[in-house]
Parts: sequence; structure tokens; C-alpha cells
Amino acid sequence: MRRIKVKQVDAFTTVPFGGNPAAVVLDAEGLTEEEMQRIAREMNLSETAFVASSERADFRVRFFTPVKEIDLAGHPTIATFHALVEEGLIAPRDGLVTVTQELNVGVLPVEIEIEAGVAKRVIMTQQKPLFASAYAAVSWAKALGIDKADILEGYPLQTVSTGTPQLMIPVKSLTTLRLLRPDFEAMAALTEQGDFFSVHVFTLETFSEEADVHARHFAPTAGVREDPVTGSASGGMAAYLVRYGLVDKSSLVAEQGHLIGRPGLVYIDLEKEGDEITTVKVGGSAVTVMDGELFF
Repeated sequence: MRRIKVKQVDAFTTVPFGGNPAAVVLDAEGLTEEEMQRIAREMNLSETAFVASSERADFRVRFFTPVKEIDLAGHPTIATFHALVEEGLIAPRDGLVTVTQELNVGVLPVEIEIEAGVAKRVIMTQQKPLFASAYAAVSWAKALGIDKADILEGYPLQTVSTGTPQLMIPVKSLTTLRLLRPDFEAMAALTEQGDFFSVHVFTLETFSEEADVHARHFAPTAGVREDPVTGSASGGMAAYLVRYGLVDKSSLVAEQGHLIGRPGLVYIDLEKEGDEITTVKVGGSAVTVMDGELFF
């Protein structure tokens, strides 16, 4: 019987039971892909992260939803590197520490702000944004249970990827977000026909004065009806907002999870060369809520 260490970490929050929970398997060496998928199904969270050694980076990290692998994921990255510092697998020296993770999309840096030996914020670098296909508003309005008039006029429903392709849907208000009634079968069918992994719906109305945007996220084909706080999509969303002139700044704060009882904050920084967005960084805090072992 094998025993592996597992932590459950709430990402994009500083308090337990907020933000987005991720399971982190700290010693995934030797696990098969099938075993990783079965463990992720057992954990039954949006994602489970598996950490192993790498010849190309400081760590090899893979992410699995309950039903499939995802190449790049935000909140489990925040959770993973919080856990690695907590376990002493990253030297807890105070200041800004930079390490690298090997993902399915390549090697990317992760910065960790450490204070008194504790990871106060983890900042992941995502890929340069790729803007892909656009979609008809009427089909998605129906699938989300809203009127087409509730979608922000003059802006595309478009796939944006900073490592994971996600469909961006801007809507007019928090009221619209609150009243979403997703038809998950219809959403899954549309997703299967598209070039994206999941769907990110957002508005410039926020609960907090600190925030610039509020979002909800759905991934029905990945076994995740609603994701509480989504780091990968927050990076793509920020790139979308800047590209289409909906915000005029390079540092943004995104709210998510408030409407389902798991509020979280995501901090996004963009770097540009001329009009082109070249770098996307997504950061947040995390807190461990469970530490134990899995037997199988």
C-alpha cells in the first residue's frame, strides 16, 4: 500500500474556507497518469496538483480536474508553491524568491514573497496572451440563462489563452452575474464545438472599491460546474480588458467567488511592448486548511 502526502490549500484568500480549494500532492514521483486522475477524482476539487522532480525546472507540476488534465492552472499553482514553502521544500528565506515550474506548456517562473518564513503571496507568470475565435452572443446568452441585451455590446465573446484557452464573456452588471442560470448541458455542447476549455463571465461592477472586475467561471466538460476563483482565466481576462480598452491600467484586481460563498481576490500585472501584451503575472495569497496522507 502506498502512502502519499496531500495538503488542501485555499488559494486567493487569507482566511480558511475562502477562495478556491486545491489539493496538492507533494510527492508525485512515480505516479502514473491514471493514478493521478483517480486521485483527482477522489479529491473532487476543481484541480489537484501533482509535484515531482524535473530536469528542466525546479519542479514538475501537473494539474488534473476530476475528469481530465489541464495544461496550466492558476489557483493550484498558488496553492502548490504556498505548500512547498510551508513544507520547507523551497528555502523559506525572507524576500522575493523566484523558482521555476515545468508545465505541459513549458517552463514558467513563479515568484514567492516570503515573510518570517511564510509565503505571503505567490505570483505565477503565464504565457503571452493568444486571442483566438469569437462566438455569437445569442447562443451563449441562452446557455447562461440571460438575455442577449445583458451581454456588453460592442465587445467580442472571444477565446483568450495565457496557457489554457478560455472563452471571455463580458456582461453589463453584477445583477446579471447574480442571475446567471447556466444550462450546463448546453454549455458543454457549445464547449465541445469550440476552441476553449472553459467559460469566464465578468463585469466591471464590483463589490469592493479595490477591485476592477468581478467574474464567475464554468467548466462543465472538465467536471467543474462552477470554479470559485480562477487564476488562469483572470490572466486572460485582464489581457482582454486591456486589449479592448475596457480598462486603462496594467495592474488589476479581480474579485470572484463572492456569489457562491467563497470570496477571493486575484492580483494581475501586465507588461507591454508598444500595444502588445508580452507578460501576464497572476498572484494571490493562500492558506492551508488540511494536511494528511492518502492510502492506496
